[in-house]
Amino acid sequence: MTPTITLVQGDITRESVDAIVNAANSSLLGGGGVDGAIHRRGGPAILEECRKLRASHYGKGLATGQAVATTAGNLDARWVIHTVGPVHSATEDRSSQLTSCYRESLRIADELGARTVAFPAISTGIFGWPMDDGARIAVETIRAADTAVEEVRFVLFDRPAYEVFAAQVG
Repeated sequence: MTPTITLVQGDITRESVDAIVNAANSSLLGGGGVDGAIHRRGGPAILEECRKLRASHYGKGLATGQAVATTAGNLDARWVIHTVGPVHSATEDRSSQLTSCYRESLRIADELGARTVAFPAISTGIFGWPMDDGARIAVETIRAADTAVEEVRFVLFDRPAYEVFAAQVG
């Protein structure tokens, strides 16, 4: 089943969904941007579960393109799905890694039974992925997914990002 795609301009930490996807860094210990905002608003329970994941499975960090889930702490969601996007490269095609972030996040969402999932524009911030290409990959991957997730909500921080995604959604 292909999920309905909706777009929201705003703060992903304010979304009321089953799962919020975190554009995490490989350490799983918080950072800047979306990652930092999710950890700040979600509270210490998220970091505590991330530390346990690192200790038991991901001592060297979560690999690019992979995803894991934790509690959502104080967020209005049941889970946070952490995925590590690729850093954009002008000399190496890493688009399969970015595609994997969306696919793996949906796979985890299916395992959890999540029906509504909020995604940021993975890798388009500090990791430097061009917004137009990031939006294309995100929308194409969601449209091609075989998932029980009913709604994918892309939550874009500003109007320019929203407009780029809107052009891809059509």
